[in-house]
Amino acid sequence: MTCNVVADGRTPRMDALPAHNAPASELEPSIAGKQPSLEGGYDPDFFRELARIEDRHFWFRARNQLILAMARRIVSSLDPCSLVLEIGCGTGNVLRVLKQACPQSMLVGLELWREGLQHARTRADARLLQADVRNAPFGRPFHLVGMFDVLEHIADDQQTLRSVHGLLRPGGKLLLTVPAHQFLWSYFDEAARHCRRYSADELRRKLLDAGFEVEFLTQFMACIFPIVWLYRKLLVRRQATRSARELAGEEFRLVPVVNTILAALLRLEANWVARGHSLPFGTSLVAVATKPASAA
Repeated sequence: MTCNVVADGRTPRMDALPAHNAPASELEPSIAGKQPSLEGGYDPDFFRELARIEDRHFWFRARNQLILAMARRIVSSLDPCSLVLEIGCGTGNVLRVLKQACPQSMLVGLELWREGLQHARTRADARLLQADVRNAPFGRPFHLVGMFDVLEHIADDQQTLRSVHGLLRPGGKLLLTVPAHQFLWSYFDEAARHCRRYSADELRRKLLDAGFEVEFLTQFMACIFPIVWLYRKLLVRRQATRSARELAGEEFRLVPVVNTILAALLRLEANWVARGHSLPFGTSLVAVATKPASAA
């Protein structure tokens, strides 16, 4: 698959993008063209629901807090005008966090689905492109690439990691999150069209095989681990007549007291992990990987 072209018919290359401080009016996405058809992939109907609850739901808030803290640590050693890319930017929720972490950087969001970009264009101050990361249209390498709960949707994850490696400049960083533990596989993974969940060893091996050096890798979302295991593995058996999509939708419900308590606990956890500490278990993995300075 190839990316869509911009209005003048040219492929949008990185060396043709506006300056890092260009006004928002110049950062319009190209969202025309056919929609992708993939095995695994993603259900674009989820974007509307995500845009509605991401700002309030404990899970997204905790992940954003972790991404913000870790991205700030990474960019603190970079040129203020660095180039930052989010692959699978979806509704633009995390792009806003990356803008906080990297306010002077040129921020780019890459998304395969037009439905996601339609939300992102109203939420994010970034250059937006509809494209496949495996055939990305950029002419300049990035200092930081973020990929947040995207890799598990892609059948050939190894080739995708190699493609990401090629988008980075030598010494550039990949900040990555994925769901953890295949034994937690459930209706939610089926509804979300995941191809897999990862163990820490598997993710480390795939990053190394793609040419990265793994700087940091840990599990997180530890405090919800028993809840997820109990609910998805035991309680849901009583609702076997409901579809995976219906059951997954239940997890987007906001229960105010529960949401507040879990958000507070996960905030503490995110701060702990962001300071470089590891956790022994969790429902997700976060990794920081580096393209070696000697790499071409």
